[in-house]
Amino acid sequence: MKNWIKIEFPGTSVNVGFARAAIAHFAAQLDITLDELEDIKVAVSEAVSNCVVHGYREKSGNVVVEASYEGPRLEIIVEDFGHGIPDIATAQETGYTTLPEERMGLGLTFMGECMDELRLYSEVNVGTKVVMVKNIPERQLG
Repeated sequence: MKNWIKIEFPGTSVNVGFARAAIAHFAAQLDITLDELEDIKVAVSEAVSNCVVHGYREKSGNVVVEASYEGPRLEIIVEDFGHGIPDIATAQETGYTTLPEERMGLGLTFMGECMDELRLYSEVNVGTKVVMVKNIPERQLG
């Protein structure tokens, strides 16, 4: 059976923790370890933070977060409708940031390390969509 949620909220820093907690609570329905849950929380925090910091910068807009699972596959989509990424390949380089005085440029790196799949879709002045997948292995009991 497929289960899913979709939430939309203003792209402000105060809502990063909300998104992290909401998706963690949703993911906890799966047979998941604390380490896997922590990976999911880090990835969601980084994705939503990127929407707030880079997607909207000085303007406001909404962030949409969707999560779904069917069997052992958890998919999380985080989307903004802000500035977009002009060069996705460059943005994925470890340490790259558009705000070097404020950021370390590790958000996408952390997302990639915490999740099993990471896909980015972006168009300048339209927005960015991050798709993350975590495959939850079947646990052996006893």
